[in-house]
Amino acid sequence: MDGNHTTRSARDWTRFLALALGGLLGLIGLVLIVGGAWLALLGGSLYYVIAGLALLASGVLIARRSMAGVLFYVALFIGTIAWAFWEVGGDAWALLPRLFGPAVLFLLVVLITPLMREARYGWKHAGGAALASFLVFVIGGYIIAQQHDPWERGTLPQTLMADADLSFAAPDGDWIAYGGTYGAQRYSLLRQITPDNVGRLERVWVAHTRDLPEDKSDNSYGAETTPLKVGDRLYLCSAMNIMIALDPASGRELWRYDPQVPDEYIPYTAACRGVAYYEVPDAAQDQACAARVIQGTLDGRIVAVDANSGLPCADFGQNGSVDITTGMGEVVPGMVSITSPPVVVRGNVVTGHQVLDGQKRDAPSGVIQAFDAVTGELAWAWDLARPDLTGAPEPGDSYTRGTPNMWTIASADEELGHVYLPMGNSAVDYLSASRSDAENEYATALVALDAETGRPAWHFQTVHKDVWDYDLGSQPTLINLPGGVPALVLASKQGDMYVLDRRTGQPLTGVEERLVPQGGVEPEERTRTQPFSTWHTLAKRDLTERDMWGMSPIDQMVCRIQFRRAAYDGIYTPPTADRRWIQYPGYNGGSDWGGIAIDPLRGLIVANYNDMPNYNRLVPREEADRLGWVPRGDPRGGDLGEGGPEGAGDPQMGAPYAVDVNAGWRMPFTNLLCKQPPYGGIRAIDLRSGQTVWDRPFGSARKNGPFNIPSMLPLRIGTPNNGGAVVTAGGLIFIAATTDDRIRAIDIETGETLWDDVLPAGGQSTPITYEANGRQYVVIMTGGHHFMETPIGDEVIAYALPR
Repeated sequence: MDGNHTTRSARDWTRFLALALGGLLGLIGLVLIVGGAWLALLGGSLYYVIAGLALLASGVLIARRSMAGVLFYVALFIGTIAWAFWEVGGDAWALLPRLFGPAVLFLLVVLITPLMREARYGWKHAGGAALASFLVFVIGGYIIAQQHDPWERGTLPQTLMADADLSFAAPDGDWIAYGGTYGAQRYSLLRQITPDNVGRLERVWVAHTRDLPEDKSDNSYGAETTPLKVGDRLYLCSAMNIMIALDPASGRELWRYDPQVPDEYIPYTAACRGVAYYEVPDAAQDQACAARVIQGTLDGRIVAVDANSGLPCADFGQNGSVDITTGMGEVVPGMVSITSPPVVVRGNVVTGHQVLDGQKRDAPSGVIQAFDAVTGELAWAWDLARPDLTGAPEPGDSYTRGTPNMWTIASADEELGHVYLPMGNSAVDYLSASRSDAENEYATALVALDAETGRPAWHFQTVHKDVWDYDLGSQPTLINLPGGVPALVLASKQGDMYVLDRRTGQPLTGVEERLVPQGGVEPEERTRTQPFSTWHTLAKRDLTERDMWGMSPIDQMVCRIQFRRAAYDGIYTPPTADRRWIQYPGYNGGSDWGGIAIDPLRGLIVANYNDMPNYNRLVPREEADRLGWVPRGDPRGGDLGEGGPEGAGDPQMGAPYAVDVNAGWRMPFTNLLCKQPPYGGIRAIDLRSGQTVWDRPFGSARKNGPFNIPSMLPLRIGTPNNGGAVVTAGGLIFIAATTDDRIRAIDIETGETLWDDVLPAGGQSTPITYEANGRQYVVIMTGGHHFMETPIGDEVIAYALPR
């Protein structure tokens, strides 16, 4: 009786397991049949429909406990391996979604083989399970092994730069401007920390800005701050513009000044990338505000405080501040904000500002303004649409609305008297029909202004009639080339890099006008050609269906379907409304506000970059109105309107279309990106030739995973990144920027990571290095970033070698 019961129970379990696995295979097969047929009709791969049919057959037979079902799946798995390697070769990350899921199913099929009716050798078939496990581990081991090789390795220049000019290096162990100097090389002559001893680097102090949102779930803070080090002080700003001075050797707070910026003025992110420092010529050392720290605020002010005490400079504007929105007409809170530090050149504080993207055509002006660094009086204004207007407009008048703004960081050449402005786009990024000739001339261009008069000296445009939000985010980097040629290097979101004569704006390296795709909703507006540089931070190639990714064949298939349904003819595919269009690279770069760093002695450019597409659609006005997409400040919406941030439902009021941007082209539900990794990299480029010295994925998969669940895998996937690098004479690159919340020291000659440390929050900022009391420090602000989906924080962390 008991024996019969045991036999029946075993049979029941056998049937149940066979039915469960067969049902799983059949269900996956049905999904692949339906999706694969759709993909095939769109002209895509036939693999998915064939695999679906084979899975369905295998599932039905296994449910019936037929050995033929096992053989069907074994044949499918072998075919899948062959297909995967035929499609993508040995690319580990490309193989992952093609092989890992099928390999796991293969393991399950082999494990259940002894339960099939035709299985003659019972559990001796468990040896097959061991073989299957071995295959799975081989696949996983191959993927891990591939992580140790850079993408690309060229030849390191064997000689130092002849006549290398170090005049833009950070001086005397200080860091006196956002980029080290206003030349923005982000290069320090310090060499105490070297590749040989950097592994001993340790935290020596941590300071807190004590500026975090009351609601811990609020991710709108993201400080992005790069401190300055001048003499015996560190100067920085918090997310909400609290100005702070620290002792550089201990991190002890010396003073703080809170300009009381209201929360309603937060744009997409509460960010303050840094401050500026200025010493008044001929002022007595004990004079108040003889040295001053100057910043721009989220509510559109320039604020100056005494560098010694943190007290407002009474002689600057009204009690230490001036309002840049004067003369702009109506400005809704949050529409105009300063997130980047100004530059001080020829005694003038030159500033641009951010105008909230995608809100309305009649947005506030992008006017560039300069204020006397001592008095705060308006020195000049550059309204690109009104060249005759060089100061404040008359009462009742205003600067031209909707014009391109400069939200990022400018550079300056004190000797030439030029300030170099990386310009943004006109209000309404994705349509151009309503733009003026002046806007079409200066949008998405590098503009050199006379720092004393505000008159344009020259300009160089990187995109004609930009409708891709390819505004210039990177700070130009100044360098004197061998022979004394004054040059600058400009990186773009498209992944191009331009080397220009900074006196004239003439290219010093190849720039070619090439034919680009036509059509879209404004076919008459699209230019036949766009400028392409022969130098690159991101080596672009057109996406193909094979570049689609996911965590399994199913979501990879969905991404393939999305790819086939979208409009895509390569870079500069025009915006469309009847279907999605693919923008590659996306608006986060290539290179964004982190910019590049240059080692002038070795003749190397260091560029970290993003490698992700966007998946966009123009939304007809009537549809956007039904969805309730309204601009900032509209009484029908909230503080940010009803659309999401940074293109995800931007109303573009006053234009015939709103826009919906899927930034990074994310899959629903899993939140994984549709393009296969890597999503970011870091590259060293020979300044003599523009050739790659090394190029490698940048950032690990530790904090990435499906459904926003961190995988904690130490695999070098190459993550999205925001923030820049610092290069030292000691032969090191210090950089954070990635979404795995780490700071790294990289050997500049090989690209090898020599040291890293886990940060308490996102490191979306640029570190600095300096010397204090004979000791070299590396300092970074860990503020986090909502777009990078990294945790927010308020820690300023210093590293040094043990004493």
